[in-house]
Amino acid sequence: MTEPRPPWSPRRRKLLGGLAVGTVLGVLGGVALPAEYGVTATFLAALCAFLLVVALVVFVAIPGPDTLAELLRTAPLAGAVLVVTILLVLANPAGSLRWLWIVIAVGAAAWTAFAVWETRRSGG
Repeated sequence: MTEPRPPWSPRRRKLLGGLAVGTVLGVLGGVALPAEYGVTATFLAALCAFLLVVALVVFVAIPGPDTLAELLRTAPLAGAVLVVTILLVLANPAGSLRWLWIVIAVGAAAWTAFAVWETRRSGG
């Protein structure tokens, strides 16, 4: 039989509650505020909703404490981020943000190397 999942910490519940409140307030602001402020509020609501879904997925996939360290040791996630950043570098050959994508790609390569090293070191 499998072990029951540990209950979520107050910090996790507070984060999810804050993102849910941000989503609701953003939608209400999008409806109630004038044009440019309403659009900005709607975009912030969409961002909060997206982060809420991402946080829920991460919290369900990685139960228990030390979520960040677990994510840092996940080689497939690091590799996927590396591939996406390399594609962004290649898609922006002469753009003004190319330097930013290159810096992020180097960071993603370092993360991938760390994740693979940690995985092999721990035998996992």
